[in-house]
Amino acid sequence: MTSRRDFFRYAGVTGGAVAISAVSRVAMAALPEPVIQTRPDTMPPLVPDSGTPYNPVVTLNGWTLPWRMNQGVKEFHLVAEPVVREMAPGFKAHLWGYNGQSPGPTIEVVEGDRVRIFVTNKLPEHTSIHWHGQRLPSGMDGVSGLTQPSIQPGKTFVYEFVARRPGTFMYHPHADEMTQMAMGMMGFWVTHPKTRHPLIDEVQRDFCFLLNAYDIDPGSYTPKTMTMTDFNLWSWNSRIFPGIDTLNVRLNDKVRIRIGNLTMTNHPIHVHGHEFTVTGTDGGPTPKGSRWPEVTADIAVGQMRQIDFVADEEGDWAFHCHKSHHTMNAMGHNVPTLIGVDHSGVARKINKLIPEYMVMGERGMADMTEMEMPIPDNTAPMMTGEGPFGSVEMGGMFSVLKVRRDQKPGDYKDPGWFKHPEGTVAHEYTGPITEPSRFKAEGGQSMPRVQSPAKAIEVQVRKPTSHSGH
Repeated sequence: MTSRRDFFRYAGVTGGAVAISAVSRVAMAALPEPVIQTRPDTMPPLVPDSGTPYNPVVTLNGWTLPWRMNQGVKEFHLVAEPVVREMAPGFKAHLWGYNGQSPGPTIEVVEGDRVRIFVTNKLPEHTSIHWHGQRLPSGMDGVSGLTQPSIQPGKTFVYEFVARRPGTFMYHPHADEMTQMAMGMMGFWVTHPKTRHPLIDEVQRDFCFLLNAYDIDPGSYTPKTMTMTDFNLWSWNSRIFPGIDTLNVRLNDKVRIRIGNLTMTNHPIHVHGHEFTVTGTDGGPTPKGSRWPEVTADIAVGQMRQIDFVADEEGDWAFHCHKSHHTMNAMGHNVPTLIGVDHSGVARKINKLIPEYMVMGERGMADMTEMEMPIPDNTAPMMTGEGPFGSVEMGGMFSVLKVRRDQKPGDYKDPGWFKHPEGTVAHEYTGPITEPSRFKAEGGQSMPRVQSPAKAIEVQVRKPTSHSGH
């Protein structure tokens, strides 16, 4: 059993146990300590001190929930509660989560473990927890009203089952699901294999995180829970770039990244500089005959993808969702495109009235980063982050895979920016440019038109403003 002191040393809590008013002192004595974590950093992996050993995962900008052993059963305590999550430096959101954070802590067990999870509800409404992808008794599946009564505010329920198969899973409510998941209620679950598995390789670095999304108006704190498509904050573990930590590995490490999608759309996750294979889903390890090299894996709603690769290329490599609007923060959906429009005459006139007026979007969205525009309090800039060569015009679902030759074994702290060998950085060319040789007979349309217009016509489409004339 992990001691109370060790629990709080791991969680960064110094003020003693967190009181749960609805549970009596006698009942509290029978429950594992409810460990609370509020720091947004990637916490060191929790090395198992009891039960079957395993190589622990690193939860990106998150942590692993400690357990205690009780007569051969691994016991955990989750507390569903309102939380304040720092999504990026200077920007905090009022969310719902577990044990002080959204997403909640990662639960790690070993195949064959009997697991007992106490869930205390400190939300203002009922809840439940569904153990996404698990094989378990129907009554432990966590669907409110179908397989169990809801967990009412102030009440504690207990779930108990055997972790029957290794793999990567998730947990989330199945009670007022749209509201509660839109508020950030979700977490990761990893079941490690009991012995060497023919389809699960041993790795040196094992990362996990959830894809989630929010609709939070600039300057506000609370997500809109009825949003279905127009999200403006695309996040990994409720963090947005530049608030997402880097993934630091040694050169030639075998690396595993486990990614679960609990947003309302798919995400093509792309790794630069390396090829990977999809080695697992929430259905389990993938057969070796179904694997092929990839650099982008599309992860649909409710799915998990586990990717493996050897980090054999040194450098700082971008790692991101390949939907370009998912690598931006707090963006609006009704901004007109003004690329190529000359604002100079209008800008001069407006500057006489408003000296600090700045033209927006004349050349592209990067203008908005360069201008350092003022933004409302408690809002993240749309594109931000400063790299070694200037502004990194990204936001949202973006981070960096840092591969280093000199990363010391067991020490995976951020090594800083990569020192590129001489002659390996793209640079301005100032020499002569010759026209390349080309074939003369390429191109041309398949056949001429029978009739051609007297003059070229540019079609202009105007959106109708009413139904008159239909």
